[in-house]
Formats: sequence, C-alpha cells, structure tokens
Amino acid sequence: MAESYRVSGMRCGGCARAVTEAIVAAVPDATVEVDLAAATVTVTEASAAQVAAAVDAAGFGFDGPVAA
Repeated sequence: MAESYRVSGMRCGGCARAVTEAIVAAVPDATVEVDLAAATVTVTEASAAQVAAAVDAAGFGFDGPVAA
C-alpha cells in the first residue's frame, strides 16, 4: 500500500532525485513518486521509519504522513 509523506526542503528536480535515490537505496523494492508542488513523496514497500531515515540521510526534513 502506498503512503504519502511531507518532505521539507525539496525545491527542484535535483532534490526530488536525491530523495528518490536515498529511499530506493535504503529499500530497493520501494517505488517512489515525488510531487514537488505539494512537497510530498508517495512510497510503496517501505515503512515510515525507513522513509524518514532515508530522507534525513539525504539532507531533507521528514515532516510525517500526509493527513487523509
């Protein structure tokens, strides 16, 4: 199931690529979609803790899940 999370600090395609690569490096089976305008990532096959750690390691802020 896909979960969406807010990520602060993403401003460009390079940022989106860095976040995506960090998540996939941490969880190779994950699929990642980035919405720069909404500052969110939608991820499958990864826990919130895994996403948070990867986003933090990439130098961005993990602001938690997007409210439904």
